[in-house]
Amino acid sequence: MCGIVGYIGSQDAYPILIKGLKRLEYRGYDSAGVALLNGDISVYKKKGKVSELEDYVRGKDTSCTIGIGHTRWATHGEPSDLNAHPHQSEKGLFTIIHNGIIENYAVLKQGLIEHGMSFKSETDTEVLANLIEYIYTTQQVSVENAVGLALKKVIGAYGLVVLSREDPNLMIAARRSSPLVIGLGSNEYFIASDATPIVEYTDRVIYLNNDDMALIRRNELVLKNLTSDGTSVNIQTLDLGISEIEKQGYDHFMLKEIFEQPRSIKDTFRGRIQPETNEIRLGGLHEVKDKLVGARRIVIIACGTSWHAGLVGEYLLEDMARIPVEVEYASEFRYRNPMIGPDDVVLAISQSGETADTLAAIQLAKESGALVLGICNVAGSSISRETHAGVYTHAGAEIGVASTKAFTAQVTVLTMMAMMIGKEKGLLDEERFAHLIRELNEIPGKIEKILEQNEEFVRIAKIYKDATNALYLGRGVSFPVALEGALKLKEISYIHAEGYPAAEMKHGPIALIDQNMPVVFIATRDSSYEKIVSNIQEVKARNGVVIAIVTEGDETIRGMADHVIEIPETDDSLIALPTVIPLQLIAYHIAVMRGCNVDQPRNLAKSVTVE
Repeated sequence: MCGIVGYIGSQDAYPILIKGLKRLEYRGYDSAGVALLNGDISVYKKKGKVSELEDYVRGKDTSCTIGIGHTRWATHGEPSDLNAHPHQSEKGLFTIIHNGIIENYAVLKQGLIEHGMSFKSETDTEVLANLIEYIYTTQQVSVENAVGLALKKVIGAYGLVVLSREDPNLMIAARRSSPLVIGLGSNEYFIASDATPIVEYTDRVIYLNNDDMALIRRNELVLKNLTSDGTSVNIQTLDLGISEIEKQGYDHFMLKEIFEQPRSIKDTFRGRIQPETNEIRLGGLHEVKDKLVGARRIVIIACGTSWHAGLVGEYLLEDMARIPVEVEYASEFRYRNPMIGPDDVVLAISQSGETADTLAAIQLAKESGALVLGICNVAGSSISRETHAGVYTHAGAEIGVASTKAFTAQVTVLTMMAMMIGKEKGLLDEERFAHLIRELNEIPGKIEKILEQNEEFVRIAKIYKDATNALYLGRGVSFPVALEGALKLKEISYIHAEGYPAAEMKHGPIALIDQNMPVVFIATRDSSYEKIVSNIQEVKARNGVVIAIVTEGDETIRGMADHVIEIPETDDSLIALPTVIPLQLIAYHIAVMRGCNVDQPRNLAKSVTVE
């Protein structure tokens, strides 16, 4: 889950590396470092943020036109100067940065120790650096072959870049199950773990395939594959603007991305819903549409916020399309020998398209003969390439670690899929279908009205910023929204919070309720409204504090709750989209008031590319 950046060309490399590391800091920020090649290789690394590395390097010689940089999210070895990347081999012949986990590093390390090699750090990455050097010096092979032979001994995942003082005009990049992208310039190349550091310099990129190794010189790029005779080279054009990866006046990326949701939802359905012809066209599913409509069941696999979106999808697909749906944590699905067959559709959801557990689950589903579809936000990502077909969300770059606009974009896609299948099966008549299209088209405007209440969310946050626990309750499709609201609060403010189906409150959580714990109800007018009113009364009878999200004009709950947040009236099927917005903003403001690092919460990284 680390950030990688590299440059080779004619420009001064160090400013490119530092700027790239700052843009990648959301991927890992335990420590950071750079290696600069100018005759010899100078390595500077520091525990903490990229700004601390920048302070450390200030005044030192950084002149070079080849260099690599890294932001770390610790797996092997605690965050420290010593464990920070880049790592050098024992004699300093090779310098490496690495994202992923070398699973057999302990066995490799012991073998190298027995051959007299020593280690400075606790990392698996240093083992790989020493392995490359050992092969290079004992087998007397080229730098390229030493790297290739070492990687063939590795079990695990890696995205890595290698420099060698033995061949100072060469940079080697390699990938297995951990993303790497190469940006193409004029006699220069940029390397990164995602496109955010590259977009300022070029929009032409190559996404490396599994087991690809790139040999990069200033005027030459050669791609090879470690396990086959050839590899596909597909130059893509980035659909990413520099403004998307800058804050544009907002205090935090998370706040910017919350306020972008009217646009990101509109971009996700733009050109796909056709109000004038009463149609939904999801081009990425065109060739598999018949199999999707005829599916025996749909299994949704995802992690974190994407899993919550999948739960919303379960309600929508079963209601509109009448297809049985199971929602699985990808990390559990891949290890429990699931029953999957050719009549099943497996739907993988991931913002980054690089989630390691989801990718492994996709492979398992493909081996079982299922049709595997993807919903992701990043063109060219691994999931978009590994699935048979899919739909992009068009949410735009999401930099804040706590996902916001990706969730609503994913729910938007799932809603369109459910509507499309329901209409194809004749389960949604023309009137109902047209109504849902109109409703979906109006969602961005309704969210804009909710965002106008931001000062009310600030006021509520001030009251509850010192809470130690919180409970989020909802029924039906609002239950996954409750889960998502609780996750947002705990991951950025570090307040313990749990989401439950409201009816389950009496089966345990009610024991926690007192005047110090806020209970957030999603209580819009729907088929279970009377039940949720009863649940609110049960909380108030025990001196609980209630924050209720209600439909505009609701006076019944206003007379019970301590705080009421009104949202515009919305069809039950689409209620997840507007109701999650207040939960995101309340969590954001509480976290800011508690002095938390909203965009980079402790122990978390944006893309979970390791198991």
